[in-house]
Amino acid sequence: MELVPIGVVHSPYRTPDEAPYQGRFSDRTAELEVYPEFVPGLKDVDRATHLIVLYWCHGARRDTLQTRTPFGPEIRGVFACRSPSRPNPIAFCVVELLEVKENRLLVRGIDALDG
Repeated sequence: MELVPIGVVHSPYRTPDEAPYQGRFSDRTAELEVYPEFVPGLKDVDRATHLIVLYWCHGARRDTLQTRTPFGPEIRGVFACRSPSRPNPIAFCVVELLEVKENRLLVRGIDALDG
């Protein structure tokens, strides 16, 4: 499997401690920068109110298989929760689309770290 980055997230969160547990718990905004070669794929994206953003958790540990969630004391498998620490740290977030300017999307409610 090969993943090809199509852009980068510019968010206010620099460390995991700054980010919300889930994007829906935050009203802060972030900018999604789409690389120029993928801009044609944004055609009509401004018609949407929300987007599903898939992103790579570049700061996550990849050797963790069990963790505690912020919602309870029990230990869970990483595939049973939304922990960013997992063998392949692919994450998703449903965000509100606020504005589209060429290759930049202003969104609200993302939990991704900057970069």
